[in-house]
Amino acid sequence: MDKLIIEGGVALEGEVEAGGAKNAALPIIASALLASGESVITNVPLLRDITTISKLLETMGVNVERSGDALKIDAASISNPQAPYELVKTMRASVLVLGPLVARCGEAFASLPGGCAIGARPIDLHLKGLEALGADVRLEHGYVHATAKKLTGAKFVFDTVTVTGTENIMMAAATAQAETILENAAREPEVVDLASALNSMGAKINGAGTDTITIEGVDALKPLDGYAVMPDRIEVATFLAAGAITAGDVTVRGARAEHLEAVTSKLAETGAEISLEDDGMRVRGPQRPLPTDVRTLPFPGFPTDMQAQMMALLSVAGGLSVISETIFENRFMHVSELVRLGADIVAQGRSAVVRGVENLDGAPVMATDLRASASLVLAGLRARGTTEISRIYHLDRGYETIEKKLGKIGAKIKRIKNEK
Repeated sequence: MDKLIIEGGVALEGEVEAGGAKNAALPIIASALLASGESVITNVPLLRDITTISKLLETMGVNVERSGDALKIDAASISNPQAPYELVKTMRASVLVLGPLVARCGEAFASLPGGCAIGARPIDLHLKGLEALGADVRLEHGYVHATAKKLTGAKFVFDTVTVTGTENIMMAAATAQAETILENAAREPEVVDLASALNSMGAKINGAGTDTITIEGVDALKPLDGYAVMPDRIEVATFLAAGAITAGDVTVRGARAEHLEAVTSKLAETGAEISLEDDGMRVRGPQRPLPTDVRTLPFPGFPTDMQAQMMALLSVAGGLSVISETIFENRFMHVSELVRLGADIVAQGRSAVVRGVENLDGAPVMATDLRASASLVLAGLRARGTTEISRIYHLDRGYETIEKKLGKIGAKIKRIKNEK
C-alpha cells in the first residue's frame, strides 16, 4: 500500500485549487440513470469512489467514459438493474442507485451496505421513503429488492436527517406521478447541487436547502448537458485548516463562503484570519491556535467531515478544547494516532477533551478512515521531524492527489508507491 512521508514544520504559503465535490458528484452520477441517453457531467474529481460508482453503472449495461474532468454516461438502456455486494461493500454511497433504478426500470436489486468504520449508517429511511412512494420493498438474502410499476408522489417525513436518504427519495420522486413533499430533509449544499442537476434535466424541485423539499413529478427527464459539480467544501476547509495549523498564508480557489460559515467561524475563534478573495478564501494562521469547543451538527452546523481535521488543529492550541461528535458514534479512531504524534487527547463516548501541546513530533501512523487520514496529514504538516502515514487508500477516496496540491504551497510531502 502507498504511504505519505511528511517533513513537518513548514509554514504553507500560496494558492491551491479545490476540486469537484465527491459527495455531490456521486448522487449526480446516479441521477444519470433517470434519463435515456448520454449525460455529460464536468468538474468530476478523479477519486476511488468515483471509479467505484462508474464500475457499478457499467455492470448495469451503462457506458461510462472519462475525458479530463468530464464523465460521459450513456444510459440509453439499463440491462441489469442490480448493485452487487462486491461493489456496494467498498462504498456505501452505491445505495444511491436504488431510487433511480426503481423510478426508471420499475425494479432494483441492491446489496445492503453492511457495516461502516465510523459507525452505523442504516438505510431504513431510504426504504421507508420508497415504500411511501408506492414501491414494494423486500429484503432477500442480504439484498434489497424494490419493485414498482409506477411510483406515486406522497408526503414523507424523515425520522432523522439523512443526506443520502434525502437524495435517493428526491431522485425517485422526480418522475413519480403527482407531488411529493419531503419533510425534515437534509439541507446540505450537496443536496442543493443534486436538485439543481435534476432541474436542469427537466425535474420540478423546489425548497432544496431547506428542511421541506417539494417535487412535482414529470413524465420523463432529459440527460445532463455538461453539468458542473460544485467545489468540494470539505477539501476547501481541509486546505484552510492546513494553512491555519502551519501558521501559513494560504488562498483556496473555488471556495464558496456560504458553504463554510460554521468552519470559518471556528477557525476564526482559533485566531486564524479569514478573508474573501476573488473565487476563493484566504487564511492566515496564528503562531499558535487558541482553544475552542466544537460540536458537529447537520448543515448548516459544523460538519462531521471536518471534526478530525479540527482536532488536529486544536491539538497544538494553547489551552483545553472539547469536541462533541453528534453524527457518528465511532468517529474518534484518529485519536490514538494523533496521540502517537504527541497530542494529549482523551475520548470518551461521543466527546473528546483536547489539551493542546506546544509541539507535535513526527512518527509512523496509520489512517483508519477518510477524514482521519486528512487529520494525520495536517498533524504531520505541523509536527517536528518526519511523519509516515500508511493505509492512505482511505485518503484517495476523498482527496485527489493531495500531496501534489499541498506540495504547490510549500509542503514537504511525498508519496511512496507500493512496489508490489
